[in-house]
Amino acid sequence: MHTKFSKTRRVIAMLLPDNIHPELSIYYNGSLIFEELKNKDKQSIINLYHRIKDIKEMSFPIFILCLDWLYLIDVARINEEGRVELCS
Repeated sequence: MHTKFSKTRRVIAMLLPDNIHPELSIYYNGSLIFEELKNKDKQSIINLYHRIKDIKEMSFPIFILCLDWLYLIDVARINEEGRVELCS
């Protein structure tokens, strides 16, 4: 039981770390990508990244981590045409 709690704590610490500003977290940056996809669904990865960069300075590796997280929680995916879209 204690081990399960410990693993859960580590996962949460990755998404919402307590030693950095919240605006640097995957959780926060993922929300920016989510909002952009709500405004304009089905964008290429590069176009989406450039639109996000206009809103907030974000490195490409962080952007990809955020997309991975949105995919894992079943919010966004890459469709057959290679565009990022919201899951229905």
